[in-house]
Amino acid sequence: MLLSMASNRHTRPGIGELAKDTARGRIGVVMGKLGGRVQIRPIGGGTEWDAIPDNVEPPSAREALSAHLAIRNGSSRDGL
Repeated sequence: MLLSMASNRHTRPGIGELAKDTARGRIGVVMGKLGGRVQIRPIGGGTEWDAIPDNVEPPSAREALSAHLAIRNGSSRDGL
C-alpha cells in the first residue's frame, strides 16, 4: 500500500489541470510543456511562468478547493 501511495505522488498534472509550483509556492493551470519546462498560468489569468517539472505537483485538496473558489468568485465579480 505504501508503494502505491508513493507512485501517486509522482503523477504530474496534465494540460488544463491545476498544478502547484513548489519552488514558487504558487498554484495555476498547466498550459503546456516546452523546452523541458512546464508552463503555468495564474488562476485569474495573466502571464505564464515556467516551472521545472520536478517542482510541479498536484495541489492538495484544500489548495484545489481554494483555487476553484477563487475562479468562481472572479467570475461572479465579472458578471459571468
